[in-house]
Amino acid sequence: MNALAASPRNGELGFWVAQLADRRPSFPRFTGQDSVDVAIVGGGYTGLWAAYFAKKLEPSLSVAVFEAEQVGYGASGRNGGWLSAMPPGNRAVFARVGGGLAASRALQQEFVAGVDSVLDILQAEGIDADQHKGGALVAAHTRAGLGRLVARRDADLKYGLTDDEVHMLDRDEFQSTINISTVHGGLFYKHCARIHPAKLVYGLADTLTSMGVRIYEGSRVRSAGGRTLTLADGRVTAARTFICTEGYSGQLLGSRTLIPVNSSMIVTKPLPQEAWQQIGWDGPQCLNDSAHTFIYAQRTADGRIAMGGRGVPYRFGSGTGGAGATARSTIDLISHKLSTFFPGIPFEVDHAWSGVLGVTRDWNGGVLWDPASGIGSSTGYAGHGVTAAYVGGRTLAELAFDRETERTTLPWVGYRARKWEPEPVRWLGVHAMYRLFGVADRWEERRNSGKTSLLAKFGSRLAGLHE
Repeated sequence: MNALAASPRNGELGFWVAQLADRRPSFPRFTGQDSVDVAIVGGGYTGLWAAYFAKKLEPSLSVAVFEAEQVGYGASGRNGGWLSAMPPGNRAVFARVGGGLAASRALQQEFVAGVDSVLDILQAEGIDADQHKGGALVAAHTRAGLGRLVARRDADLKYGLTDDEVHMLDRDEFQSTINISTVHGGLFYKHCARIHPAKLVYGLADTLTSMGVRIYEGSRVRSAGGRTLTLADGRVTAARTFICTEGYSGQLLGSRTLIPVNSSMIVTKPLPQEAWQQIGWDGPQCLNDSAHTFIYAQRTADGRIAMGGRGVPYRFGSGTGGAGATARSTIDLISHKLSTFFPGIPFEVDHAWSGVLGVTRDWNGGVLWDPASGIGSSTGYAGHGVTAAYVGGRTLAELAFDRETERTTLPWVGYRARKWEPEPVRWLGVHAMYRLFGVADRWEERRNSGKTSLLAKFGSRLAGLHE
């Protein structure tokens, strides 16, 4: 069956969570009153890692995680499964505001180290998240896209990656690994691992329970201030509070601090061996491309292709999309991209879903800690959240307990982006930016252009993405 003709399962928090429906841990709802040393708002990767490292730093602490829905409800349970070394933001900006080139290089190296650190912890804690470090491939489908990858590699080397960690591939080298019919060449990044997002969430939650951390689900925090958290049916006094809610942060951090930008995914049914032989994707490499409206993908442990892209980028008024039901037009768009990559392969889409990224006005993340209020946050990952949540959650715990480490002086610590514009300006701006990127992709493809479209350059600079 052709991918475009399939009628996949839709929403329901996505394939990763649905696949583990019979293994999902369940935690009680918080009611009443309590007092804890550390209260963590948000049961995704950031909150779980922050809880993990708070207990590692001070095992006697009372730590509680308050999740409004269920653990992994947001991006942590719905993402593309890339544990990559890409920092969440513009390295040139971090160099300007946080100590120069050396500081931005230190940030990059912390994310490189973070990939292996996460894998080491998963092994030590006995967490099976289908993790496998096979690197990441970035495909260029146009001459302009290949030129962007050359420039991107130059920037990678400038900000601290080595020739061994990122290198160019010509067409034949790329196709010998993954046989994409239209590829002109690409990049290979050494430091990237495939994971199963929901298995990572549930594994961390189980580990925290064994460490004595209390986790509450269905326990939405309505306000946090004055060392007090107010919930629907209770109140918690906390010496320290970590807000780890990413794209769902509007109520607690302000609707214009960061916004929820939508990303959508599909996953195929398992492919037969003859299809894999034709595709040539015989390893666990992650895959994306150099298009302005790029995709991201992985070969899953059970022989599927999971691929994500943008679709409808932003809902008016910072809507978060609930359980992730996805428009048929978006499913068709991503499915068509997959079929274009691998023509002649009879894909059947099994599940489609959407989720939201936390995005600041300049797309730069930040870790904030205020000793006076006892409140901190780590947010703004803009699609690079799996490793960023680890680094950010760990850094937040270190800052809160006055530990001076290589992470607490990184340039994203204390970084605040300017606020987003009010509605309807921000809705118009986000949609205009993505429209520019889409037009630019079509222009480059039709003209076989060797140069990036001026429209894309304008959109990139408007968003603050250009390094």
